Amino acid sequence: MSTLSIAGKEKSVTEHIFIVFVYVLYALFTFVCVFPFYYLIINSISANDISARGMIMFYPVGIHGRNYLDVIKLPNLANSAFISLSRTILGTSMTIIASSLLGFMFTQRQMWGRKFWYRFVVATMYFSAGMIPWFLTMRSLGLTNSFLAYVLPSMIQPFNIILIKTYIESTPVELQEAAEIDGAGILRVYAQIVMPICMPIIATVAIFAAVGQWNAFQDTLLLMTDNALYTLQFTLYRYLNEARSLAMLIQAQSGDIGEEIISAATKQTPTSVQMTVSVVVVTPILLVYPYFQRFIVKGIMIGAVKG
Repeated sequence: MSTLSIAGKEKSVTEHIFIVFVYVLYALFTFVCVFPFYYLIINSISANDISARGMIMFYPVGIHGRNYLDVIKLPNLANSAFISLSRTILGTSMTIIASSLLGFMFTQRQMWGRKFWYRFVVATMYFSAGMIPWFLTMRSLGLTNSFLAYVLPSMIQPFNIILIKTYIESTPVELQEAAEIDGAGILRVYAQIVMPICMPIIATVAIFAAVGQWNAFQDTLLLMTDNALYTLQFTLYRYLNEARSLAMLIQAQSGDIGEEIISAATKQTPTSVQMTVSVVVVTPILLVYPYFQRFIVKGIMIGAVKG
């Protein structure tokens, strides 16, 4: 079989064909993942009348930024963004503390019944009572129309505990033993020895928790009736369902203020409202996630290898 030489190593024609096939496959997969976000963006900045007819597919037409200026004036949007940001920061912090502390304790042989408690926590990954019992429990705990409903139930995540426990077990136990010999207590070992060397897996858990908190939607739908506690994702859900009414509201507000005559290209439509609000909600986490994504691979891979 004929061969080609690349970087001093010979590869068969079959291998080259396979490599090309893999690159093409990944390119198509990347396109499928990226295109929905690209489609939202080009429709949000294109002429609204053309976008409403579904004529924007691969490039924007009649570019303008009025949609974003109008959408940020929608009622309750700023407060919803504050609630989502608050629950993301506080919820992520509490998840990191609880998961790392439990993961650390499950590695300590002196912990009473640690194997039982660890298996008990892991078992909750496979068994769930269901939505109705969950709602009844939350209501009985007084967590309806309460901000605590956003952060308390998500503190204990079995998957995160497993990740941190596995990572700690892959680190030299001599570090903890040396600190204990020097008189360090269990909490000091956790805070000053274990936490600093576990930053890659902590960053990984933080990303999982932050993305989950930012994208959370169902808890608001089931537990909240107070508009002041609506998250950005739930507000997006409402806006998408009420896009036609919101488009008319924006048009009325523009007329009342006495702004310049709105052309068909910038006149709000249900499609323009849906696209623009979707971009506003998705953009923050879309910008943050790629920067921290490298910690996911590093943290999980290091924690998965022992010895």
